[in-house]
Amino acid sequence: MSGRTVKRYREGNITAAFGTDLLLQGITAVPNLLLRLYRHLDITDEEMILLIQLLRLQIEEKNLLPSASALAECTSQDVTRVQQNLNRLLEKEVLAVTQYYDENKDQILSGYDFEPLLEKLSEIWASIRVREIERTRCLLEKRTRMEANSPEFALIIKAFEQEFGRPVSPMEVEQIQQWIEELNPTLVLEALRRAVLRGKHNFKYIDSIILEWKKNNLQTLEEINAYDAQFKKRRSKNTTPKVDERKKALLKTLYLS
Repeated sequence: MSGRTVKRYREGNITAAFGTDLLLQGITAVPNLLLRLYRHLDITDEEMILLIQLLRLQIEEKNLLPSASALAECTSQDVTRVQQNLNRLLEKEVLAVTQYYDENKDQILSGYDFEPLLEKLSEIWASIRVREIERTRCLLEKRTRMEANSPEFALIIKAFEQEFGRPVSPMEVEQIQQWIEELNPTLVLEALRRAVLRGKHNFKYIDSIILEWKKNNLQTLEEINAYDAQFKKRRSKNTTPKVDERKKALLKTLYLS
């Protein structure tokens, strides 16, 4: 490998040797956006692995146009499969071959070009962002209408924002609205209160409380309090016999001895 740095390690210190070599070998940065959206670009898993290896070879080994055999050595694909996937990437215009100027050697070199990939990725990103912005705008308009038509809804939103110490997002407003439609608004505030008392400032925890109430058809605070008291009573009954059984086993042991 060209330009590889080698370090001598203390004998027996395998973990430190591995850690040092891990850093010396360098890191290939792959954009999270690409990893998240490559399927939208009609890129298969095998083709994505090739793209990552092409990036690594360009960065680490300065190999701008690696052969199919070189790529096969660092993937689970054979040479024929590598060449097929490379051809498909070129046909999809995700990858291209272009000319690079090497200043050190003062010569023109051919190499794989990732610009088409980034262009297509930017188009996908832009379309997703447009949909997100439009959805956010609709949700904000919906919140404004609901707060104007329902002072009670506005108070609940305000209560969430005060307890969370931040404005709630449009998606969270939609979640609160769903809870209000399914339960008495008083119960939504009660679920918020219980979550805050337990230090759980998140919507997932509040939703688990509400789901438990819905599953047991609890529709008032009185029913919820009665359910809690009954649950505690059942739990205490379930734990008591276990203690008695242990005592009986101990007495039996002492008696038999």
